[in-house]
Amino acid sequence: MKNRFAYWGYILALIGGILIIVFGLLGFIGNSLGSVFSPAGHYLSGVMYSIVAIVIGVICVIGSKSVGTLVWAIVLLVLGIVSGGIGGALVILGALLGLVSIFVKS
Repeated sequence: MKNRFAYWGYILALIGGILIIVFGLLGFIGNSLGSVFSPAGHYLSGVMYSIVAIVIGVICVIGSKSVGTLVWAIVLLVLGIVSGGIGGALVILGALLGLVSIFVKS
């Protein structure tokens, strides 16, 4: 059961990270849907938000492999909150599942 939570957390964080990268790339074109719902997108300009979103997305994709460890689950949780949007929500759910897999005693 513990590994199942970590596996689904990995899948959700991976999909969320990919969506964050896609919305960041769309920001360069001018059709950023993620910046509307993001707390960081409100304060940063369009190009800067796109760069920040791509960096956050890459970190989320890399960190999704280790969502079963405490440090990476907390890092992904914070990055999901900062990025916002649909991708951020999936990263938050994946991080929460990673935290559940850590604290569940089998």
